[in-house]
Amino acid sequence: MLTTKPRGTNDIMPADISKWYHLENVLRRVAKQYGYSELRTPVFEHTELFQRGVGETTDIVEKEMYTFTDRGNRSLTLRPEGTAPTVRSFIENKLYADPQPTKLFYLGPMFRYDRPQAGRYRQFHQFGVEAIGSCDPGLDAEVIAMAMDIYSRLGLKDLTVELNSVGCPQCRPVHREELQKFLADKKDRLCPTCQGRFDKNPLRILDCKSKECQNLTAGAPTIAELLCDACRKHLTKVQDYLQAFGIPVHLDPNLVRGLDYYTQTAFEIVARGIGAQSSVGGGGRYDGLIEQCGGPAVPGIGYALGLERILLTMEQQGITIPTEAKAHVFIAALGEKAQLEGAVLAQKLRQKGLVAERDYLDKSLKAQLKAADRLRVQYTVIIGEDELKNKQALVRNMNDSTQMGVSLDKLESYLAEKIGRGSNE
Repeated sequence: MLTTKPRGTNDIMPADISKWYHLENVLRRVAKQYGYSELRTPVFEHTELFQRGVGETTDIVEKEMYTFTDRGNRSLTLRPEGTAPTVRSFIENKLYADPQPTKLFYLGPMFRYDRPQAGRYRQFHQFGVEAIGSCDPGLDAEVIAMAMDIYSRLGLKDLTVELNSVGCPQCRPVHREELQKFLADKKDRLCPTCQGRFDKNPLRILDCKSKECQNLTAGAPTIAELLCDACRKHLTKVQDYLQAFGIPVHLDPNLVRGLDYYTQTAFEIVARGIGAQSSVGGGGRYDGLIEQCGGPAVPGIGYALGLERILLTMEQQGITIPTEAKAHVFIAALGEKAQLEGAVLAQKLRQKGLVAERDYLDKSLKAQLKAADRLRVQYTVIIGEDELKNKQALVRNMNDSTQMGVSLDKLESYLAEKIGRGSNE
């Protein structure tokens, strides 16, 4: 067991890390361009935050949270999602006193005890944005447009925005009542979990993964049929903005999402043709969540995507992810004096902002050149006894195999100029 990772976790190996860097760089760059600032919250929170914020009848709270009692007898939970911690931080740090809206993004590991499958792990990484302080339907559309912008820059294709409204405190009770009427004579055939949801939160039954429950809810009244005028107008305006942005939308009256805090706008973005796990992200509006968690009555909307799911989708769609060379310069030194000279040179190059590697195993020149080739370096510096006598090194261009002698005292500036990195970055 000591040499086996826990089920549902994954090692991100050095060979793959450049893919993660590329994805994270795109996410941070787009977030900045849309006016979002990064927030980093603790990996664990008080359990009550998720019970109250996510919803006690959700699958996340009922089945999937990693909850433990600490030595102070406090119930803590590894965060299963990022919105509730963001809202807690918004309230605790009184960000509502700042000019609104507050636009935040997060990027980090989340934890859910779920059945591991392709693109889904028990420890997974999530990027999300939260725009708090405005009920403007144009902001809803902008969050969706931002998500589509991210996917476009990553090269994803064949995406569809699935959109719905899950109503508000005025129209949701009407839907709840109609749904309970529809399911009343079917209640005994629902799964045990959904039987418990019948009185507490019948809307969650529509999100059940059980085939039997899905069959029993077929034809159930949808919230879309029972929206109040305000929610209907809000949904129409969101569609108008998205149409103006040139983003096609498919209205899905059965889309409810898996969290209790959503109001009005709910959406998912789906990639067609990649299998059953086709959702690459989603989100919605949560106008009552801040107040529910103990803050002022401030509206908000957010969106999240799973990094593992995105990388898997990129792979399935054949998208080439840019990779970086592991080093700019490799120093091939032969003999003790040359190795010392090479080690000093490597340090000086690193201090100039270059990535320098050298041999640590006293290999032959041929083996060192092979190592340099595997690292995909731009230049290899060769230093041996003859080079030390002449106070110069051979610099080999690894792209065309040309080489020239460069005096040792000019080597740093020569390489820095060639590689175009200059001084410290």
